[in-house]
Order: sequence, then C-alpha cells, then structure tokens
Amino acid sequence: MDTAGRLFCFGYGASAQALAGRMRSQEWEVAGTSRNGRDVAGMETIRFDGTGPMEKAHEHLAEASHLLVSIPPGEEGDVVLHHHGGLIAACAESLEWIGYLSTTGVYGNHDGAWVDETTPCAPISERGRRRCQAEEAWARLGEKHGIATHIFRLAGIYGPGRNPFARIREGRAQRIFKPGQLFSRIHIADIAAVLEASIHRPRAGAVYNVCDDEPAPPGEIIAFAAELLGMEPPPEVSLEEANLSEMGRSFYSENKRVSNRLLRKELKVALAYPTYREGLRGCLSAEDA
Repeated sequence: MDTAGRLFCFGYGASAQALAGRMRSQEWEVAGTSRNGRDVAGMETIRFDGTGPMEKAHEHLAEASHLLVSIPPGEEGDVVLHHHGGLIAACAESLEWIGYLSTTGVYGNHDGAWVDETTPCAPISERGRRRCQAEEAWARLGEKHGIATHIFRLAGIYGPGRNPFARIREGRAQRIFKPGQLFSRIHIADIAAVLEASIHRPRAGAVYNVCDDEPAPPGEIIAFAAELLGMEPPPEVSLEEANLSEMGRSFYSENKRVSNRLLRKELKVALAYPTYREGLRGCLSAEDA
C-alpha cells in the first residue's frame, strides 16, 4: 500500500487494542466493535453484540483494508460471518488481509506431547469444536473470494492487568499440581507483534500457533510470580482440591506442548517475552510504572 491502511476489528478487546496501538504508530486508521458501542481504551466503538448486524456495516467494511476478528463463536456459529459474511465477501477487492483469532484448544489433549500446525484438530470441548468450525468457515470464505485469510491459534493470554499478581497479593491464588500438566502461554504484546508481522507478510490460508517458547506447569508460574513479589507461594493443591469453575477445570483435561517454530521461521518474529519469566517480570515492571 502507498498509504497507511485501515484496520477494522470485530471485537475490540485486549489483543485488538494492542495491535491497534502498533498500527496507529504507523499512521493507520483503526475502528472496532464492542457489545455496547461505548468508549473502549479511548476509542468510540461501534455496537455489535451478535444479535443483529451493526449499523452502517457497509460503510465501515467498505473502508477497511484489513480485518481482525476476535469474537468467539456461539452456539449458532460465528456471529460475524452470520451477520456480515456476505458483505465481507462483497468487499473482497479492497480487503488485503483477514486475521481470525482462534485457540490452541482446537488440538484437544495430547498427553503432554508436542503439537504444531500440521497436527489434526481433535477438540474435546464444545468450545474447541465451535472454534474448529469457525476456522473452517473463515478459511472457506477467504479461499472462495480470494482474500488472504489467516488463522492464529492463541495459547493462554497474559499481560499487564491479566496475570496472577493481584490474586497472590489478595491470597486468592491457587498453586494447582497435576502430574505432567503443561500449558503454553503468550504475552499480549507478542500477540500484537505476530499480527503486525503477518499484516506485512500475508500468506493466504496460513495457520499459526501463537505461543511462547516454553510450555510450563501452572503451579510453577504461580511460584515464580510469588517470588517476584517477595511472598511465600501458596501451598500446592491437587486439581480435585482446587476451587475452580467448571470451565476452569475443563482446561486441565487438555495437556500438550505447543510449538511456535513456524511463527519464528516464517514471520521472523523475535518474541519480547519468550518465556513466562520475562513476561511476568515485564508485567510487574509495568504495574510499578
């Protein structure tokens, strides 16, 4: 493009906001939606709650050169495609890039083994199954209408304000121990860096795992965070003893190591936070600042 682009975000949550900050620094225009259409992080959003199309949809989408979708699918499928799929297809000539934010939950359980983008999807939760269906639907739209569409499978997201420090300080943190359990994670700033890199290096049909270099046991993260705070870590508890919601407990039914090799090789992204250690230190520094 000779001029800066126009990014439209279906869902203006933390990942979209982080990307928006990077693109605005390059003189891009950014717009996005929220469920209530209120001001979010200093930007007035367009109301879109999935129950009907957003107002002035043609105006917003016809102006976009890039589209980021972070709204999760519901029981009836992907709400963005349901209400705006036809219009997005009609804007194919002006859309240079679509990014769909999915989850590594689509892989299901692998008993701690490594998975990469060639691993078949085998979700074991309803959430994972919906994500697989949404991925396939977005991929079909991109292929059918010639729009470079990309799937980003995000690991557990953390960052400033989204980390265990507050729970540790308040005595609410649990150091859960389940033998052999590992989770992959990704700092919100690195998600934005990956998305920006893909925008500048589009590849139609690409799928990327977005995670850091080191899958780790959940209790290890809590212990390290407590150490950074100069506090004693909470005692270990078993999964059965832990006070978790049904959704929280369901995450422990999946155990895998997620590889980010393709991300590093193809998009040339050097993660700012390659492990949870750098990431938690950065979160604490941001809070102190």
